[in-house]
Amino acid sequence: MASKPIRDLAKTIRSKNSGPFEITFDIIFDDTAIYQQVKESGVFTPEALCKLYGVGTDAIVAFMFFDPARAFKMTLKRSWAQGSVGERDTFGTQQHAPLMDFLVPLP
Repeated sequence: MASKPIRDLAKTIRSKNSGPFEITFDIIFDDTAIYQQVKESGVFTPEALCKLYGVGTDAIVAFMFFDPARAFKMTLKRSWAQGSVGERDTFGTQQHAPLMDFLVPLP
């Protein structure tokens, strides 16, 4: 079984603020068949993505596939408050980078 990074399968991979204490991650697909393959692969688990971001599963606020939009959404509690001293990404727009290389097995 071959694997591909999610960046080669999704149309959009992004992160953004979901308030001053949360960051939301969206992965959106333009192809229904690929979306279904990714969803059914079983690799998008709370444990796998929390490991990717170095947080515990207690950091998860939302974790879901949303079929009408062919999308996956995850919201995590921020490790730091937006705008706090040492802030490295005020708008949360650079936090999706680790997802780009996340491997998905495909048939």
